[in-house]
Amino acid sequence: MEDLEKNAGAKAQTVAIPGRLPSAMDRAVLAARIANDHKAKDVLVLDLRGLTPLFDFFVLCTGNSRRQIRTIAEEVDAGLRSVGDKRIGIEGYEASQWILQDYGDVVVHVFEPSKRVYYELEELWADAGRIPWAPSQS
Repeated sequence: MEDLEKNAGAKAQTVAIPGRLPSAMDRAVLAARIANDHKAKDVLVLDLRGLTPLFDFFVLCTGNSRRQIRTIAEEVDAGLRSVGDKRIGIEGYEASQWILQDYGDVVVHVFEPSKRVYYELEELWADAGRIPWAPSQS
């Protein structure tokens, strides 16, 4: 992960490494840090390896307004693109109550508070491990 950040513990600034896509875990952690930098709440990275063959990590976070939810989604996408990742799909951008961004092995969910409570993905995937992503969690 150190290759991805210029300043550890500072705002997530990424450095692309030509010809090498960072691991799914590194990209999930990067997405979590970017969301946090944009004031997302309750940022969580779930490790789904071994639980489903469809993806490896979920990044869950909450925004407080439609504008913030869109900004978080856009900034996460820009950050992941800067390290060579490419978004496969996006859902929910227009309504901006739950934006889902699919990167294949990493899926980023940006919720508005009531939708996060309603869908309870943390509970649905309760068997998933939690990945420490913040400098204080390491």
